[in-house]
Amino acid sequence: MTTSTKKIVSYLIKAGILIVAAWFIYRQFDKKNEDLKEFQLLTSHISITQVVVTMSLVVVLMFVNWFLEALKWRYVTKTLINITMWEAVEAVFCGLTWAVTTPNRLGEYGGRVMFLPPRKRIHGIFAMSVGSFSQGAVTNVLGVLAMIWFSCTFIHDKFWLVTGIVSICAAIVILQLIFYFHIKWAVTVLDRVPLIKKYHRFFEIMGRYRTGELLKIMGFSIARYITFTFQYFLVFQLLIPQMNVVPVMLVLMLFFLVSSAIPSLDLFDIGVRGFTAAHLFVYVTDQKIAVIAGVSSIWLINLFIPAILGSLFVLKLKFFDRTA
Repeated sequence: MTTSTKKIVSYLIKAGILIVAAWFIYRQFDKKNEDLKEFQLLTSHISITQVVVTMSLVVVLMFVNWFLEALKWRYVTKTLINITMWEAVEAVFCGLTWAVTTPNRLGEYGGRVMFLPPRKRIHGIFAMSVGSFSQGAVTNVLGVLAMIWFSCTFIHDKFWLVTGIVSICAAIVILQLIFYFHIKWAVTVLDRVPLIKKYHRFFEIMGRYRTGELLKIMGFSIARYITFTFQYFLVFQLLIPQMNVVPVMLVLMLFFLVSSAIPSLDLFDIGVRGFTAAHLFVYVTDQKIAVIAGVSSIWLINLFIPAILGSLFVLKLKFFDRTA
């Protein structure tokens, strides 16, 4: 393939990504979503100043959230290559553009590692998996603790069921934390699979992280968790000012756990999240519309604004760059 042909193909790929992402985003905003209509009706009874201030803070926190993810991405890739903070930001936002069109945001891996040199991209996928596992561990551990509270509070009349749930949840929490801080075990397991062990040079990166580094990676994940949880707190405080904060936040932690476990395409995730939230938050508040509206608005802010911004960075990708 000649250099000019490679350039043409590269531009076509970039254009295709932008067109598909733009179409998905347009369809999401274009369709008549009842949840968003109800959100508009609900906010019409609230002070414009309150809405502007709250949603502005939520947008600022969105940037804080993804900046923290960029810091984590830069940190997990330091064993491969030193990238600048701006390069990390570009990679994260570009990954989000790819994520909106793929199941369970798998495209985020591809979009992000394309900013690494070609010979480091497969390694980058495994490095990113460490960061993703860290975020998942935080979500699962806190979600499981919330599930224990939920079980004891709302199904306390079924002793054996509660006991079983608590026991299983406790075991999951312990096992996940043990595995995360011994993630090099994954390398050992993969090395024992004949068809996979020949790719040791790619996945061995997971065994490079020491306990202190894994703690720092988890620190970034916890900071992100606190950031987007605070976003929900602000919006719920706006829409449901009379809410009992502690129960709502505990159900929110359970909501994060359940949402992360449901396979979905980001395009349709707004419906999945709205349905899940409606059935979980009914235990702590009767403001169903407010919950669905709050969850939907934060989802749109946290995913689609970054996806739109990330489309600007897609044009910088070098699909056929052969530099090391």
